[in-house]
Amino acid sequence: MEMTFQHYLLGLFAVANNIPALPMHMNLCKGIDVAGQHRMCAVATGSSLVTMAVSLLVGAAVLDFFGISIAAFRIAGGLLLVSSGLGMLKSKCEEPGTIAPATLSDMIPLAVVPIAIPLTTGAGTMSTIILFAEGTHTINGLLKIAAAIGGVSLANYLTFFYSPAIVRFLGHTGMDIFTKIFGLITLALGIQFIITGITAAFPVLH
Repeated sequence: MEMTFQHYLLGLFAVANNIPALPMHMNLCKGIDVAGQHRMCAVATGSSLVTMAVSLLVGAAVLDFFGISIAAFRIAGGLLLVSSGLGMLKSKCEEPGTIAPATLSDMIPLAVVPIAIPLTTGAGTMSTIILFAEGTHTINGLLKIAAAIGGVSLANYLTFFYSPAIVRFLGHTGMDIFTKIFGLITLALGIQFIITGITAAFPVLH
């Protein structure tokens, strides 16, 4: 059954949110002007967006090339999401550090790795997008996933840019709670992928 836009958006935001990247991002943005902060946000968000778009467009083709069945990938992706979700449930929000690179040119590569990849968009996100794409067989479904990717990217940009205010508002306890909520969603999504993959691989269990 094809999911709604809201399901795609919530599923992606659970695995592609940039909460784990905020302390490092805030550290890197210390001492740079607003234009530099905009550039950092744009590079980090753009890198995450490109990664997600590539996963949507060619992820299934890569699986076909290596002869990996979608059932096997669902199980593997589900296990990955379960691990990621458990990690989010056990994680603690770190305090922003005190050391940042001296120049903006030093910071830009760090906006790509590790802030965009893998802290914002990791293997779990790519797996989720590929599985979402494989679960829909219509152009409308793919457009919904693409719109969800765009929505998540916009939310990530705004979160990056307003990260100091967000951290002050939520506090580190609030951010821990926020991370754990999405960790639980990620865990549930992973378990659902495993169940679907096992059912597809062993129809007798259906």
